[in-house]
Amino acid sequence: MATIGMDKLYYAIITDGPAGETYGTPAFIGKAMSAEISVTYSDGQLYGDDTIAESVHEFSSGTLKLSTTNLDSEVVSALTGATVDSNGVLVASAEDSAPYVAVGFRAKKSDGKYKYVWLYRVKFGVPTENVATKGSSITFSTPSIEGTIFPREKALSGKHLWKVTIDESEDGANAATIAGWFNAVYEPAVTT
Repeated sequence: MATIGMDKLYYAIITDGPAGETYGTPAFIGKAMSAEISVTYSDGQLYGDDTIAESVHEFSSGTLKLSTTNLDSEVVSALTGATVDSNGVLVASAEDSAPYVAVGFRAKKSDGKYKYVWLYRVKFGVPTENVATKGSSITFSTPSIEGTIFPREKALSGKHLWKVTIDESEDGANAATIAGWFNAVYEPAVTT
């Protein structure tokens, strides 16, 4: 079903350890305008006797472009590794190192229900900004930030997950899971 809206845009800082990722408490990014996810796959074919004997098509990485009404200094600092000094000034340097974060949001569908998403491992670049002089009509300039989507370091049942979604209009969608979606990054049940 088509989506007609988006809100509740969150991030959670990742701490890497010997057992894989652990996620911090989700924090609000800002009022969401759009999220564009594009995925890159690696393909390979093995030929034998002049035909394809094997074919592999697997997730390689992805790109996430977020547009928001505003990105405050604390959020930019958290997502890019820039710092906020004691005077409240955002200080960006060539040596900044962006942390890995999980990104979650929900998309409203035309039936009034929501699809919920967590992207497990994203590393953002510096936000883009457009500013222009005021003309005869008002034109809003809003920030956007782009990041690379990676699979998780920690494998679950032998798989390195990169995204989870739940659609509240589908049979089997657990209401308690949906209610707690933004309280913590969702950890799937182990499957065999």
